[in-house]
Amino acid sequence: MSEHDIHLHYEVLDGDGPYIMMLHGMLSSRAQWDLNIAAIQKVARPVLVELLAHGRSASPEHPEPYDPEYYVESFEAIRDKLNIDRWFLCGQSFGAGLTMRYALRHPSRIIAQIFTNSSSALAGEEYLSTFRNTAEQRARLMEQGGKEGIKELPIYPGKARRLPEAAREALVRDAELLEPRGLAQAFRYSSPFLSIRDEAVNTAVPTLLVHGAVEKRFRANYEYAVANIPNLEVVEVDAGHAVNIEAADIFNDAVTAWIEQHSD
Repeated sequence: MSEHDIHLHYEVLDGDGPYIMMLHGMLSSRAQWDLNIAAIQKVARPVLVELLAHGRSASPEHPEPYDPEYYVESFEAIRDKLNIDRWFLCGQSFGAGLTMRYALRHPSRIIAQIFTNSSSALAGEEYLSTFRNTAEQRARLMEQGGKEGIKELPIYPGKARRLPEAAREALVRDAELLEPRGLAQAFRYSSPFLSIRDEAVNTAVPTLLVHGAVEKRFRANYEYAVANIPNLEVVEVDAGHAVNIEAADIFNDAVTAWIEQHSD
């Protein structure tokens, strides 16, 4: 993959230790990690990546870059460009579906991985069928409603009730950078194909789930992960979907300990 094929914005931050690629979820941005970065920098060097049509990343009109497999090769291109031999992964929500897929495709390049609640990453066929219909509806809303349509989505960060005010405000500010036409492509060509449920049993890298136990919607997928991801370790937290923000101190302690445990 040549450099011009990397449509993703990424930033390499200072830190001590191995690199860790960190990927946020839908309608979020690098601001997802504001409460985590300082702690993680003590044990690793964060590489913050932003999804297509989010934050500072490109918003291609053609569908190919939104394919989850294209994302995987984009991550590999970033790793290669930065001359990183092996790194950690940390995926939140939608982002976890992509980082977990990356770990399945290139396990030799991954030291270990962390993920948080992600129904889309572990969705079964029944959920996916409904999700595909919803995805198309959301895509049309993006195309017809534009920036105002984004605010109608139930996952718009301004509607988040459990987040600290400063964290919510940061996400809302970055939501102004969201590109509706690119989001429409993401809903069509990323979301319906994100699940790695049937492949989860093939996970070959050490995996940590920081589980926000308050989110009941994720419960069935949490149980599936525990039963099917080999040697999965779980830290269960009294928090909801955005566990890394809602319970930042616990998340930070769990992730830094995991990185220290698995660093070379």
